[in-house]
Amino acid sequence: MYFARHRVKGKTNYTIRESYENDAGLRSRDLFELGPDPSKYIVYPGGNAFYVDEAVEEQLLTTGLHPDPQAIEDIFWPFVDPEIKRIVEPFRNRSKKRSKTETLDPDRETKIKASVHIFDKRRLHFLRFGQMDQGYIGRMPAAMLKGVAGKSRDEIEQDFMVQEQSLAPFEFKNYVYVIFDLQRFFKELIAKELPQGLSQQSVDLHLIEEVCRLNQSPEFWNGRPPQEVLHESLIRYVLWFFDYDYGHSTFLEDHIKDFMNRHRRYGPPKPQEAVSIDEAGKIFGVKEETLKNITIRGLRRLYRRQAQKLHPDTGGDHEKFIKLADAYKSLLAAKVAETKTRSG
Repeated sequence: MYFARHRVKGKTNYTIRESYENDAGLRSRDLFELGPDPSKYIVYPGGNAFYVDEAVEEQLLTTGLHPDPQAIEDIFWPFVDPEIKRIVEPFRNRSKKRSKTETLDPDRETKIKASVHIFDKRRLHFLRFGQMDQGYIGRMPAAMLKGVAGKSRDEIEQDFMVQEQSLAPFEFKNYVYVIFDLQRFFKELIAKELPQGLSQQSVDLHLIEEVCRLNQSPEFWNGRPPQEVLHESLIRYVLWFFDYDYGHSTFLEDHIKDFMNRHRRYGPPKPQEAVSIDEAGKIFGVKEETLKNITIRGLRRLYRRQAQKLHPDTGGDHEKFIKLADAYKSLLAAKVAETKTRSG
């Protein structure tokens, strides 16, 4: 059994559902419609105790189920009064730790890995490790995948909606870029770690194509007939991708530092001279007024754009690249000092 969230006339409603298997594959069915407020089925008899209204178990019995009371409590747990949750949770966790962890035999591991769709693997990998480079996704242990094995597509999507609540807004676009594996369409070195350096028009087109392909995939939807309307579980990814910016990446700065370290002749460091605003404007290819008014975030973007043009590994000029790095450090230090002065 699981909680399903769905929109009804603009409001979020909750339904208890279960996954089951039939000739067509894994499907889901409604067991009990709870409406917009599942907490109304939680009873507080006093003290720090609570229990789920017997009407829930009675309704589930009419469907032919004989639910475990603990399973019903687990479903309603997110809606329990926060103060009671704080007090009761340590005892719940202790009870769960006492339960034995299932040991997976090799055959079971193989079946689990084969049954989990690659799109689900990418989502699990990012949510667990937060990495854009998923080169090691093939080594994910079966224990990590067990949570999505043997479930209907609806239950899997409901689970991911809960897990994705841990993402910060600055991760949304990176997450979508990774789970649709958009990097595979590009040969550039930066495709894995710095997608903002790619042609965004091409990235956008590939995303739309991949979303549509997944929406029409019978394998992904467990045999569900193709539909022309985009499934609601995919709509949120499209919105995240086009409504948010990529999260900050240090990939380019790290690459530049590595290059400079590899080509540096070691000796006493020379005293750095501040770069004038006039010189910096020429190096960055913008007007002095632009540099005077630019924000720290805007300066970083401008630096990355110029660094990609001047980097020696991509045919740029070594001396100009060094001047660019010096100008960036000088301007950044000035901007940081200016910001501290204002805030002080």
